[in-house]
Amino acid sequence: MNKEQLYELSFHLIAHSGNARSLAMEAIQACKKGNFDLAFEKLEEADKEFVKAHRFQTELIQKEAGGEKYDLPIILVHAQDHLMTAMTVKDLAAEIVEIYQHTKKV
Repeated sequence: MNKEQLYELSFHLIAHSGNARSLAMEAIQACKKGNFDLAFEKLEEADKEFVKAHRFQTELIQKEAGGEKYDLPIILVHAQDHLMTAMTVKDLAAEIVEIYQHTKKV
């Protein structure tokens, strides 16, 4: 994989991670308004974005495991940071939605 391909992969990771993070935040906003169906729908959409991001990440990992050597561009490190941050936000959003849902029932 050449440097241009690594950049392209990085931008895909950033885009899908950003989409997932935004959807997770939308889930929180929906549950704050009492719309739990929409909140869970947004969390499911976020999961779909993570699947897309993970495909790009897995491709890179598999190629490296297969012997390819890379000069890692900083943008790829940045993309990985985006992915991990988005995953954390999504996990927290799921917990927040559940807490809101529980408190509405009480």
